[in-house]
Amino acid sequence: MASGSIHVKVGGQLQAHIQQQIGEDGLYENASEYIRALIRRDLQTRDEAWDELQKELATAMRAGDSEFVAVSAEDVIRRNTRR
Repeated sequence: MASGSIHVKVGGQLQAHIQQQIGEDGLYENASEYIRALIRRDLQTRDEAWDELQKELATAMRAGDSEFVAVSAEDVIRRNTRR
């Protein structure tokens, strides 16, 4: 896989936070290593969310037509307004 460079400017609190994460006191050797770890974590979280959604929908996808109840847009709005 080819690699490339992305240059990002950060300042203030973002820069301070990155500095806390790198070097002798941090978990990472440099900012690039930290950013790569954040991206990997983001991808993993997205994949886990997708898996969870598929599990939630699996039951509905196996249900027969007789198990579904027709509702109008007004019914949905009314239900959501009560929450």
